[in-house]
Parts: sequence; C-alpha cells; structure tokens
Amino acid sequence: MTTPSPEQTLRFVPAADADFEALLALRIAAMRESLERIGRFDPARARERFAAGFAPEHTRHILVNGERVGFVVVKPQEGALVLDHLYIASGAQGQGIGAAVLLEVFAQADAAGLPVRVGALRDSDSNRFYLRHGFELIERAEFDNYYRRPARIQPRIASGLHRVP
Repeated sequence: MTTPSPEQTLRFVPAADADFEALLALRIAAMRESLERIGRFDPARARERFAAGFAPEHTRHILVNGERVGFVVVKPQEGALVLDHLYIASGAQGQGIGAAVLLEVFAQADAAGLPVRVGALRDSDSNRFYLRHGFELIERAEFDNYYRRPARIQPRIASGLHRVP
C-alpha cells in the first residue's frame, strides 16, 4: 500500500438525494470488474439494488484535498454498525484512503461499543482488504462473504491523512 503524503486532508461530507446518480456511477465502476469475473455484471440490477437501500442520511462522500474520491455508508442495525458500502475510485486506491476511512468507522463503532459488519463479493479484492484490517470471516454465501469486526478500543494510528471535521 502506498503511504499518502502528509499534506492530504480527508473529509466526509453528508450525501443528499440528489447525489444518487454520481454515487451509483462510482459504485458500478468500482464493482464492474469483480462482477464481470463471475458473470453477474448488470447495470440495471446494480441500479435497482443500490436504489433499494439508498439512505442519504447514512451516506458520506469521501473527499481528499477537496476532491470526491469515494463514498461510505454506515448504518446502525441490530446491535452493530453495518458498513453497507465503501467505494474508492480506482485512481485513488492504494493510497491508504480506505484504511483511513475504516479507522473513522471503527472509532464510531468503538465509541458506541458496537461491532462492525460488512459483506463483500466472494471474488472481490475487498476480501483481502477487510481481513487485513481486522475483520473475521463469519459466513460464506453463494456470491458473498460476510465479516465481523468486534467492538474494541482502537488506538489512533497515523495514516498520513489528516481528518478535518
């Protein structure tokens, strides 16, 4: 993983209903290769699935130095926080941004004393990412793997990205 430069600034900006199309496009671009690999890429189905769970109140744009590079969706659900979506644009991957976002999600979960759950397409590179960041595989389904990260005190580790409220 590339270490981001110290000058990079990470910010989260709340999403709105009007952001749906831009977020959908980012999601489709991020998932396309993995879905094509298993023969399940279908933009209409992707739109339908994303629309069914779209919750702007739980969605935040990820900005680095003022540029949107991805988005994250964290929903409270049944005694846990669910990391419903975490997408980083392909040109911004490998710079520690996803790891920095996870630190924020973990801090939120740990402050509430909640575990974090996430699902990932079985053949996606995201599986290695989640395992590398402390998630444990709890279930394998036909197309997805499901992970859980227990609640705990997470020490702040400098990621090279500086969080701005």
